[in-house]
Amino acid sequence: MYLATTGRRDTPVRPRSGGAGRRVPGTVLALGTVSLVTDISSEMVTAVLPLYLVLGLGLSPLQFGFLDGLFNGVAAVVRLLGGYAADRGRGHKRVAGLGYALSALSRLGLLLAGGATAGIAAALATDRVGKGIRTAPRDALITLSSPPETLGRSFGVHRAMDTTGALLGPLAAFALLWATADAYDAVFVVSFCVGLLGVLLLVLYVPGQQPAPPVRPEPRRRKPFEALRDPAFRRILAAASLLGAATIGDAFVYLLLQDRLDLPVSWFPLLPLGAAACYLLLAIPAGRIADRVGRRLPFLYGHLALLGVYATLLAPLGGPALLLLVPVLVLLGVFYATTDGVLMALAGPVLPTDGRAGGLAVLQTGQALARLLAAAGFGAAWTLWGPGPALWAALSALLAALAGGWALLPRDPSGTPAPGQPQAQIPERRTA
Repeated sequence: MYLATTGRRDTPVRPRSGGAGRRVPGTVLALGTVSLVTDISSEMVTAVLPLYLVLGLGLSPLQFGFLDGLFNGVAAVVRLLGGYAADRGRGHKRVAGLGYALSALSRLGLLLAGGATAGIAAALATDRVGKGIRTAPRDALITLSSPPETLGRSFGVHRAMDTTGALLGPLAAFALLWATADAYDAVFVVSFCVGLLGVLLLVLYVPGQQPAPPVRPEPRRRKPFEALRDPAFRRILAAASLLGAATIGDAFVYLLLQDRLDLPVSWFPLLPLGAAACYLLLAIPAGRIADRVGRRLPFLYGHLALLGVYATLLAPLGGPALLLLVPVLVLLGVFYATTDGVLMALAGPVLPTDGRAGGLAVLQTGQALARLLAAAGFGAAWTLWGPGPALWAALSALLAALAGGWALLPRDPSGTPAPGQPQAQIPERRTA
């Protein structure tokens, strides 16, 4: 078991030089494996779903966009319930397992729904609810099983394994469609089986022990949104939401790329793989750097990379398409590698151990809702003004948000547990 670290809240904690301080906990590796397998399952469906619904069943793009946006919003709100339930019963593994199981069952729902729109909507809703429920408890398990000074690396390893699944899923789906002559049912069946494997791995290899109670236990039970009482957490939430409100979303970035380069439609599903590959390569190095220099600066510099995406899309570049395509995809990968897990590592030590999942859920929900508003606003601006002026507006908004984030983010509370709350670790179980 790792010892808790103490120190000033505004001083980044240096990793210990011993081998134990650098080792990634087995719980993180187990959760990464579960996420890898589950992402293969989910991305298999995500890759073919637009084709299945629009081309196979005849839904209009407007109907598909409405369903996808609605259920993504539902997932953002459901995270609050998942985080609160995990903290209330100290059942992080149980609540996360429920989320993974619901997502796996949703693939079977797509298979049984046939062409019925109501059945498809119910299956998509089940998948988004499952994803929303599991996210905060899973990330809380990572923070509770890792030493505070190595949280960046732990999240980097987890996100790298998760992204590996995101890369393999679409490839598996297209291989299945090619081998079965576009039999979407085969994709749903295989996705269901792979999803069940993820649930089984969670049950077998993720420790079920819960973090030990604080040395000075609190007599009352924590309430929803109690994390908002902490000034440092409020500033992190405000900064993440502000920057999220200036993030237009990957789908628009890829559409802008296609608009600039006039790419064939058949290439469009492959664009996310480029950014995901960069994310995979950079997630662990970015996490290690964040542990060394503090997590505040990498998080802000990651949004500078996103600013570079906007600027590159606006630049009057000529010549081969790769001159635009490669920088955009690389910068997008840098953005996710330096912000996704790093934000969780930044916020985790601020939160008490018995309110960790709920606090992370509040943070994730605030950021997700801000990004939904940003996507809706950018879509409206594109419709009214065209892609160029809309992107200039997004670039200006991100510059303003970066200035606000720089002022709002605390001077790196990384590595320091909340006052009176020592960093408890989940006992490790050796995995094969």
